[in-house]
Amino acid sequence: MSTPTGPASGLPVRMPRPRQPGRHRRPEPLVAPEGAPALVLAVPGTPSSATCSLADEVVSIARSELPGLDARIGYLDGDDEEFPTLQSVLAYAAEERTARFEQARAAGMDVKEPDGPVAVVVPLLAGPDSALLRQVRQALMDSRVAAELTDVLGPHPLLAEALHVRLSEAGLARADRARLFTVATAADGIILASVGGDEAVQAAGITGMLLAARLAVPVIAAALDEEGSIASVAEQLRNSGSQQLALAPYLIGPEIDASLVEEAAKEIDCAASEALGPYPAIGKLALAKYTSALGIAPQQAQSTPAH
Repeated sequence: MSTPTGPASGLPVRMPRPRQPGRHRRPEPLVAPEGAPALVLAVPGTPSSATCSLADEVVSIARSELPGLDARIGYLDGDDEEFPTLQSVLAYAAEERTARFEQARAAGMDVKEPDGPVAVVVPLLAGPDSALLRQVRQALMDSRVAAELTDVLGPHPLLAEALHVRLSEAGLARADRARLFTVATAADGIILASVGGDEAVQAAGITGMLLAARLAVPVIAAALDEEGSIASVAEQLRNSGSQQLALAPYLIGPEIDASLVEEAAKEIDCAASEALGPYPAIGKLALAKYTSALGIAPQQAQSTPAH
């Protein structure tokens, strides 16, 4: 029988586990600071239900990594009905912040007038695309809201991991060299398809080197939006001995019409994997851009090492 001060004599007493000291101690879970700016995901391309679902999943991943995060979605080509535009999302975030301050002051609370950025805008882009980034900057100017714009998500080892997973899902790469010894359809040369011109190709090439290290096959970046670029790289790979090529879109998805990837794959007679889509790394990288902009540091996401 228990007593008011604990279990009766003879019964085991459950004591709280002491906190682990030193460098192996688990880090305290990070939460979003009170009053922190919103993370606004800037989504390119023509909005659709598929794009909306993808963006929702990306911000859901970011929220799960940082409890209390105010994450919102703004579309570069939105209609302010079903798909809110980036500028209207920013304007609404600013109005909400002002309203919260005025309500607190009206309630007699000693609160400081808000300053600093209302939002941190993270472009939903794997690589640089000057035309789309100009559109994002224009939306920020039009909103007249103090907002900070981050870099795009790549290049990054987590994107190489995501590309590897998408290729393995399509049967074009070994998922794990240690356990899966043969894949009949595995490609022996990968074309990394980017959009955004030369700058995007160069940035994709960095992630391509990381992917090549994982797959132990040549990987070369090419521009989907530059006529002849994909075909030229395909010829280069075939001349160097690659017989079974694969096209891997270095794209999250909404940036371009998906038919462009299909047409490019058909042109060079090879299979293609899916775009990166809402792979968990995308949400983690979006959050990393946000926390870096604010100077807070969540636990670093680690890529899965190639086997």
